[in-house]
Amino acid sequence: MRIVRCTMAEFERTAALYDRAVRRLTETVNYPKWTYGVYPSAETVRAAILRRAQFLCAEGDSAVGAFVLDEDPGGEYLGVKWETELKLGEYLVLHTLAVDPAHCGQGVGRFLVNACIAYAEERGYRALRLDVVPENFPARRLYEKLGFRFAGRSDLGRGLADIPEFVLYERRTGALQRN
Repeated sequence: MRIVRCTMAEFERTAALYDRAVRRLTETVNYPKWTYGVYPSAETVRAAILRRAQFLCAEGDSAVGAFVLDEDPGGEYLGVKWETELKLGEYLVLHTLAVDPAHCGQGVGRFLVNACIAYAEERGYRALRLDVVPENFPARRLYEKLGFRFAGRSDLGRGLADIPEFVLYERRTGALQRN
């Protein structure tokens, strides 16, 4: 598997992957509470590509996973009691991690999260942070297995009626441990 930072050349494949993932979630258990055609959508993929924050994981010609990785928490992270107080720019935030339904249960999610951790460490970020819907137990278990620590709960100021609060996690990187 290989990870690429998306350009508009990967737009269709990436948007289609999220489309498949959201359709499957709405047919089964929608742990992240994603809404088809709203989030994640072709427009959110386009915006993330233009910000240079959208990544795609491919295996051969198949798109098997995707995520957004940037310095923007997309909400209010300041009111959270993090293990280490860091300023914007000292940590990365993982958003919208998805695995193609045809590849679920094959270790793709673990591969994606480990790639994000390595990306943060290689670039000298002191931590990788994320927020997740409290009922998204599969994601929470994965993050905890990979060394993320619970940091608290917050509504993050996103104004989402169906998600009144998020659970926040942080994983310190080697850059922080060397300081």
